[in-house]
Amino acid sequence: MTPPVVLITGALAGIGRATAIAFAHQGARLVLCGRRDEEGKSLADRLRALGAEAEYFRADVRQDDDVRSLVEFTVDRFGGLDVAVNSAGTEGKPGPVVDQLTETYAATFEANVLGVILCVKHQLAVMKAQKRGSIVNLSSSMGHKAAAGMSIYTASKHAVEGLTKAAALEAAAFDVRVNAVAPGPTATDMLDRLTADPARRAAMAATVPLRRIGTPEEVANAIVFIASDKASFITGHVLAVDGGKSAT
Repeated sequence: MTPPVVLITGALAGIGRATAIAFAHQGARLVLCGRRDEEGKSLADRLRALGAEAEYFRADVRQDDDVRSLVEFTVDRFGGLDVAVNSAGTEGKPGPVVDQLTETYAATFEANVLGVILCVKHQLAVMKAQKRGSIVNLSSSMGHKAAAGMSIYTASKHAVEGLTKAAALEAAAFDVRVNAVAPGPTATDMLDRLTADPARRAAMAATVPLRRIGTPEEVANAIVFIASDKASFITGHVLAVDGGKSAT
């Protein structure tokens, strides 16, 4: 069986990085997208040491030409595109709604929403022609459960989930699946920035029914599953990986 071709944006840290490593352990052929060249090349080297074929490609997901070039590079290098994981994003600038600026809105939505739209646009064009493929967008538990002080981030993740469902309906006719994974509090650099105070981090963990913070590897395992043929009858779905938080 030919190893799948997997494209991951936001691949250099956190959940994206853990997802790249998880796919590498399965022998996937990988294209890693980010904007930090040294880290990108280092991760590609690490994945090759695991026996996977891996390439790093610098691209800004907010730029249509960059995303087009990224997808074209993937197809040229490996002959197609089986799985795309869109995990690039930002938490923006947390704070009360009354303190938000046009600039903070634009920065967050360009990364979290426009970036996903452009990625899905170019990825789906390739997969539509192939009549196969699986796209997984990264949402958040805040995409369906609001959090005070995170208004713009929450709104952006609502948008990602709506986009995922709409794209899934369009893609189904071509046997292409589009899903999202919505992590709860997960031990990433983003969470570190949001919970620099240990007491705040502990308080956040206490809101999770499993009483702990998740790991990037746990989210990555869910992404690998929902992208795979084992989930072949799942599309337009948002998979919560949140320790039960969405059940409260």
